[in-house]
Amino acid sequence: MKARAAALSAGALFGVGLGVSGMTLPAKVRGFLDVGGDWDPSLAFVMLGAIGVHLALLRATRARRAPVFHPVFHPPTTARIDAPLLAGAAVFGVGWGLGGVCPGPAIVHLGAGGASAWTFVLAMVAGMALHGAARRALAPRPPLRAEQADTP
Repeated sequence: MKARAAALSAGALFGVGLGVSGMTLPAKVRGFLDVGGDWDPSLAFVMLGAIGVHLALLRATRARRAPVFHPVFHPPTTARIDAPLLAGAAVFGVGWGLGGVCPGPAIVHLGAGGASAWTFVLAMVAGMALHGAARRALAPRPPLRAEQADTP
């Protein structure tokens, strides 16, 4: 129960931060991405602030043996840069540039009653479902045992 309350609190704080910083406003995000035009650097300061908080908390977290609400840490299992990672990053970047929002701000905007957020979130969910279906379809299958083979 404490873990869920902590997760809800962290999510609410994140949502408030996104709203206060303007990251839920597609025009502001597009202004930040328009480095060749009327560039708005304010989101760079939001990112720098977030990186600073992350670094401070990462240092404090690494000093612990385990998370507060779980018995062990689950660090990433690989640092490899591969084709799926690059493709995902490209799709995310293009979507962020075209839509002016990414998943977190879109959900905050959805909660605030943004009609355009519905389109984005529905497309995001459809993309996630398509990715899951493609991953299952392309997953290697174990070889058939002799009794499963279609031999007469």
